[in-house]
Amino acid sequence: MIVDVAPLLRGEVKRMDIDYMLSPEQMDGISFESDARVVGCITDSAGYMRLCLKAELKYHGECARCLAPVNGVFSLDFERTVVTEDQLTEEQLDELDDEYVLLDGSELDVDLALREELLLGFPSRLLCSEDCEGLCPRCGKPKREGDCGCTFKEIDPRLAILKTFFDNDGEEDNN
Repeated sequence: MIVDVAPLLRGEVKRMDIDYMLSPEQMDGISFESDARVVGCITDSAGYMRLCLKAELKYHGECARCLAPVNGVFSLDFERTVVTEDQLTEEQLDELDDEYVLLDGSELDVDLALREELLLGFPSRLLCSEDCEGLCPRCGKPKREGDCGCTFKEIDPRLAILKTFFDNDGEEDNN
């Protein structure tokens, strides 16, 4: 969304409200129920402009540990200082993504920075619960459904010869 902030720059208003829907970038294994709802405002306080937004995005995916369906709402608070390019030093231009959004004349592209922040802030792995134990490595049954009865005592084949040493029940070979 391109916002014309000319009324703020001229001092006609001190606040401009923003309320729109943003189409998110597609992600592997994630589907979005709808576009992200973005609400917020741009405020002017004695020439210091601040962009404050909140975005909410409903999503569906699979748990990274047990493959159970996961549904949720990702919420992002986004705040940046609105500046023109001539207001920043070279060092500040390098840190542009973290603290500032640039005006192009009197227009502000809200989507550009917000899309990137949504993409970076979205969880890289979805979990059905923080304590999800995943799947049994032997049979594949979800551990949250209870004990599957699989035995996990495996002997490393490289050390299997040592088992025969202990199976002699203490008998010594007197050869």
